[in-house]
Amino acid sequence: MIPAPEPSVPLGQWRGGPHTPRATCVLAPNAGPMTLDGTNTWVLAEPGSTACVILDPGPDDAGHLDAVLAVVAELGARVTQILLTHGHHDHAEGAPALAARTGAPIRAVGRGHDDLAAGEVVRARGLELRVESTPGHTADSVSFILAADQALLTGDTVLGRGTTVVAHPDGELAAYLDSLDRLRALVGDGDIVRILPGHGPVIPDAAGMVAFYRLHRRERLDQVRAAVADGAGDVEGVLTRAYADVPQSVWPAARLSIAAQLTYLRDRGEYVGTIADLPLPSD
Repeated sequence: MIPAPEPSVPLGQWRGGPHTPRATCVLAPNAGPMTLDGTNTWVLAEPGSTACVILDPGPDDAGHLDAVLAVVAELGARVTQILLTHGHHDHAEGAPALAARTGAPIRAVGRGHDDLAAGEVVRARGLELRVESTPGHTADSVSFILAADQALLTGDTVLGRGTTVVAHPDGELAAYLDSLDRLRALVGDGDIVRILPGHGPVIPDAAGMVAFYRLHRRERLDQVRAAVADGAGDVEGVLTRAYADVPQSVWPAARLSIAAQLTYLRDRGEYVGTIADLPLPSD
């Protein structure tokens, strides 16, 4: 296993703040095993512009939304659009309240939206964000390319620390592997050098992190194959054999990823055991 690239700050020291000329992170107060330091809400604006975009408002927490709008006020801007990388509540729950406070529309994929298209360019007075479809973590996951800052905003598709869950049954491993291949193509030519994730610190080595994620997924899938060959016939059997290195605090998420991997193997004739629907883990 190749090591993951070093994040921009040491473990436990991520606080958000401005990180590129056009992107400022406001860290939500919802830290936990699944959310790491908390959800990263990104305030995105062209320097000197009077318009900004909010990406992933985070939980429905009045204090957090106050902090987001304080950054907007410091920029001398107003919110013209609210974008979602996906519909999980730790990213999207606060969107209706923020829309009510700003009058800005909410734009997303799925869950009653379907108003962002792959390749579309979202504009806000000079700011340009290109939509990249990246399903896998969830069916509705998208990323955004901020080319002017050589940055990629990934939501939960790539995290600032550790690896993400493929949230079965909505998340799907084949789609996630395809998304990682698309991200590799995006970061491989050097035009995109940093990742602004949905959780955890900024990643200054985008290509290195995507390479790590792709290798990690292949190695985990091989471990699941080995567990099945050893007699594992359900999610718990794989968990105890292949995920002993994973802290028990994230076993609920690990179970979802295992179910996604077993589904992937079953669809290819490599597994005939049980796959149960599992609840989404709480934060």
